[in-house]
Amino acid sequence: MNTSKVEQWLKHLKKVDLHPVIAYDPACMQLLHLNFTDSNKDLTAAIIDDTNAFSEYVTATLKSANAQFGIGGYNENRTVYSRSRVFDAPFGQEARSLHLGVDIWGEVGTEIFCPIDGIVHSYAFNDQFGDYGATIILQHEINGFSFHTLYGHLSLADLSDLKDGQIIKGGDLLAHFGPPEENGHWPPHLHFQIVFDLEGKRGDYPGVCALSDKTHYLNNCPDPDAVLGLYKYL
Repeated sequence: MNTSKVEQWLKHLKKVDLHPVIAYDPACMQLLHLNFTDSNKDLTAAIIDDTNAFSEYVTATLKSANAQFGIGGYNENRTVYSRSRVFDAPFGQEARSLHLGVDIWGEVGTEIFCPIDGIVHSYAFNDQFGDYGATIILQHEINGFSFHTLYGHLSLADLSDLKDGQIIKGGDLLAHFGPPEENGHWPPHLHFQIVFDLEGKRGDYPGVCALSDKTHYLNNCPDPDAVLGLYKYL
């Protein structure tokens, strides 16, 4: 990884107060790590391929652990992307399976807050099966250091009043976990990702890459838990 850029980013983050992205209270809530790699033998192809069954699996898993939220996924080589042609590759090339963000799983309508002052860079409804669905990208700057936060699988209504360049303050209500028909046909969750360079993209950026592209994308998309601060509660 490009440690110098990541280290610069982490150094700048220490200079600001970060607002929680979700309303998680460790004093009265449980957080559960969810594993979507091939080591999870309970997650069968039949479950993965059926959005209702997949949603029921996530809900039941959280309920059995008395957990309000599930979390996981950064730098995780996942099996779940076999459910969608979005992650396929041209003939002879490698399909995408390495996750570049952190997923937070919970109930439809869960509120999502902006962690730090920024502006709306772009937004889109990426409406393919297995894609992000409703998506927002914010741009942030700390002492001249610029980076982006990407929010995928949102409620479509969250896009209705946005404008490019709109100011979003840290702590502002930004969006909500969307239902499957609006979030790319996934169980309700937030895909949260840090992106240094959007490489010319707007309203979209890969949240999953091929293993052969791992170095490039992990250099450009550092661990989002530096902003979320949730893994310490697992």
